[in-house]
Amino acid sequence: MIEVDSRGRRCPLPIIDLARRMPSVPVGAVVRVLADDPAAANDIPAWCRMKGQEYLGSPAPDAYDVRRVT
Repeated sequence: MIEVDSRGRRCPLPIIDLARRMPSVPVGAVVRVLADDPAAANDIPAWCRMKGQEYLGSPAPDAYDVRRVT
């Protein structure tokens, strides 16, 4: 699993970190974003919907899993 650590960064920076990492992620791989900004709980799923990626949920506090689909 690929991990993007954005703890301590305010939204939209965790989204920007995720977006920058995605081109290097193989299709089908899962990226775990670590983000402690409460806005990430809404922003990461919204980004996934807009970009056609699969939001897998939050398996732990401050962790968000995204599967690269395209």
